[in-house]
Amino acid sequence: MASNVYTKTGDKGSTSLYTGERVRKSSLRVDAYGTIDELQSCLGVARAFSEHEDIQQVIYNIEKNLWLLMADIASMGKEPNITEDNITELEHIIDSYEAKMEPLTKFIVPGDKKSSALLHQCRTVTRRAERALWRVVDNDEPVHAVDIRYLNRLSDCCYMLARAEFEL
Repeated sequence: MASNVYTKTGDKGSTSLYTGERVRKSSLRVDAYGTIDELQSCLGVARAFSEHEDIQQVIYNIEKNLWLLMADIASMGKEPNITEDNITELEHIIDSYEAKMEPLTKFIVPGDKKSSALLHQCRTVTRRAERALWRVVDNDEPVHAVDIRYLNRLSDCCYMLARAEFEL
């Protein structure tokens, strides 16, 4: 019986985009959604260590949105799955947690609390994913602008969740 896990179609360095188009695994587009895939795994670890049920739910919802974001990046030509509403949702999350905390008066050095440090790691992986997506744009390949804005806002959200995990 054949396995459904491996197809052997990528053994020579190519992979399929969501559209069925085959591209090199080293392509900037594959690098971008691969970094988002890494981010999704990092968020899963952060969720597992989170001490707050509300933050766990926020992270879980973001993880689900990252599937949509990866589909957007791997299927140019279609309308984006990520919308302005997704960005607005992140902004509401940021604002709601910021309202619960005192203004920040110093730089944060991650590591005093595992759950917070993991969310800071997610923030930096998000920034790397955003840079990877900008490289796709700089290579004159199409990218939905809403996807870049989502990643930019997501890094801010990870920062705020890291603060909340530590301070609340």
